[in-house]
Amino acid sequence: MSQPNGYDEFDEEEQIDLQAELDEGFAEIEQKYAVDAQAGVENVLVVDNLPIVDESKRQRLVERLRQVFEKAGAGIDEDRLSMPWDSEKGTNKGFVFLTYPDAQQAENALRVLDGTQFGKAHTLYVNRFGDIEKYANMPVGEGELPTGWREKSYVEKDHLRSWLGDATGRDQYLTFRDQDVNVFWNGRSGNSEPVRGPDGKPIKNSKWGELYLQWSPLGTYLASLHRVGVALWSGPKLDGPIGVNVLRFTHPGVRLIQFSPQENYLITWSEEPLENYEDHPTAALRETFGPDDEGNQFVVWDLKAQRVLRTFPADKPVMGEDGPRPMSWPVFKWSPDDAYVAKVNVGQSIAVYELPGMGLLDKKSVKIEGVQDFEWCPMSDKDWEARKAGKGKENMIVYWTPEAQNQPAKVNLMGLPSRDVLRSKNLFNVTDAKFYWQNQGDYLCVKVDRHARKAKSKKATFCNLEIFRIREKNLPVEVIEHKDYVPQFAWEPQGNRFAIVSTNDPNYGQGVPGVVIKYNVDFYQPDPKKGDFTLIKHFEGKLANTLVWSPKGRHILFATIGSSTKYDIEFYDLDFTIDDNPNRREVEPGANVQLLGTGEHYGITDIAWDPSGRYVVSSASSWRQTPEPGFTIWDFKGQQLAHSSLDKFKQFLWRPRPPTLLSKDAQRKVRKELKEHSRVFDEEDAAEENRGSAEKLAQRQREIAEWNAWRARNLARLAEARKARGKEIVKVANNEPADEKVEEWIEELIDETEEVVVA
Repeated sequence: MSQPNGYDEFDEEEQIDLQAELDEGFAEIEQKYAVDAQAGVENVLVVDNLPIVDESKRQRLVERLRQVFEKAGAGIDEDRLSMPWDSEKGTNKGFVFLTYPDAQQAENALRVLDGTQFGKAHTLYVNRFGDIEKYANMPVGEGELPTGWREKSYVEKDHLRSWLGDATGRDQYLTFRDQDVNVFWNGRSGNSEPVRGPDGKPIKNSKWGELYLQWSPLGTYLASLHRVGVALWSGPKLDGPIGVNVLRFTHPGVRLIQFSPQENYLITWSEEPLENYEDHPTAALRETFGPDDEGNQFVVWDLKAQRVLRTFPADKPVMGEDGPRPMSWPVFKWSPDDAYVAKVNVGQSIAVYELPGMGLLDKKSVKIEGVQDFEWCPMSDKDWEARKAGKGKENMIVYWTPEAQNQPAKVNLMGLPSRDVLRSKNLFNVTDAKFYWQNQGDYLCVKVDRHARKAKSKKATFCNLEIFRIREKNLPVEVIEHKDYVPQFAWEPQGNRFAIVSTNDPNYGQGVPGVVIKYNVDFYQPDPKKGDFTLIKHFEGKLANTLVWSPKGRHILFATIGSSTKYDIEFYDLDFTIDDNPNRREVEPGANVQLLGTGEHYGITDIAWDPSGRYVVSSASSWRQTPEPGFTIWDFKGQQLAHSSLDKFKQFLWRPRPPTLLSKDAQRKVRKELKEHSRVFDEEDAAEENRGSAEKLAQRQREIAEWNAWRARNLARLAEARKARGKEIVKVANNEPADEKVEEWIEELIDETEEVVVA
């Protein structure tokens, strides 16, 4: 019988040895010439979760994909895009292959395309082709994870806005002193207590105090800056599992951060340009940044996904009359709905990027010759309601361009994404222009700093206030000419009034030590008959150079900040009335403006209202070389509630609140029933006051008892020491009779009246 191997002439033992030698030789050859399944596909990506279409829409889908890839900065030719097709069903299979020229371009595309929104119902998921092959070949048993994988236990996420559930509606604030950071509840009458975690211990973290801190716009996150990056803390304890309650963003040397209004994105900036971290020992740097990011200083992050959307280099300094201008923060500006982020290329264009893809809007910048600055228009409550209903207007920006040759300076309002110019206004003799939007987007004030027509210097000496009425047809503009320079302008939140600070003092801006600058403060509001803005109150010769409105409107502070000799604070109510009806106002405009109180904070550097508008804090930060660091809490009437002088004090930060979830009807109902609610609050205030008094009395009694006990112990020790030295004090008995006291009572009749009662 012949052997299957074809070597019958060998005996069985020789055949076994020969077969072993052949197997060993074949193994060496296979190992030497083995084909790596992953080699050659480093530049191939797989894009999944595409919509399923038939043949009639195939080309349209390919074009839409290429447009999305191009906007994200990962454009690709059509011949490099392969879409598998199901011939039986006549549809695509829901994924495509992308073949880029090299692995570096493929890595960049993977980073910018993964997670990109494609229409309303689809999110693109991108993987390396080699990774899919690797995962498919992993040995997996039924109900098991691939070899080498570890099962990650489910971690329940704490409520990110749990602090809003406080039964008494208190606000939180943060203090930063030296390296110590504390978070407090702000109680009534200045009574504060530490915020405690579920274990009853005050919330603290030694990692918070490395550089500085910042709350996110809606109060969800506390950002702490470190030399290696940024950490965001959230949840009831402002701590927890990394990736859940603690989010980390690696950016070496980070110094400034900026949240988007809806807390979806984050921008970080560092003076130190990013390096090539391909061979860096820190894995986080290798995985976060690629070779294309080298030299960039701005990083745009998807906050929840913790991934880089795009990086940018710093612009070259803009030259001014006195040399290079310092960088103006923020460099990037967000649209109110987080749909866009934009930056100005001074003198050339405004670059508007769509989020989250970070591709240029319509693949090109908005070319505007000479453009200097711009701002986004805020969205009102009605705008948000319309947006939720699938309606509403497009976003709007305002920008200005200076005079050039025979062309006047201009202020333009532009709609985005349409790029339509909605309104244009010519300006003359312009030194600078600043934009001030009313927080509901109803009005825009362009403060135009102007110089004399034939003046040798272009230093601003007077101002025009160009007020645009955004909600009215054709966007009419009202001009208020002011003969003095206006260093500050402030709209009333939720209202239609505004206040300005002006001065004609020649020493203003000179920085002369010891010189006290005097200012005028003016209030304007629309005339109820004509509709034009009219002056309703004028204060002359004030030392205050800073105006701070309450977030609820009506109340405003005048403060003197930056002076070496004056530190005054004045508290005003613009609708003061003693009538029981809070809606009643005097006929004469400005008659209800009333000074409620005055105060002083030595070395003041900052002022901030709490979100409720009931309390305000003045603080003095050691970062600004104040003579007496610390903070003072006041109520809106100007009554000082608490004061703390703290060496090395740095920051005081109120925790912001998100907009109320109550509808307009519900809010009107609460205001209508305010008297009924106020009774409950008055009872709580009285109970709190009584509880505070009882606590103070009990504390004093404890302190007296402790003093008496301490005194008794020391007297006993002293007596023992005297006795041991033979110097014991012997009390001499007093045998003298006690003094006898004699009291004499004298009765005196003062008056006597006799009444006769007739039955």
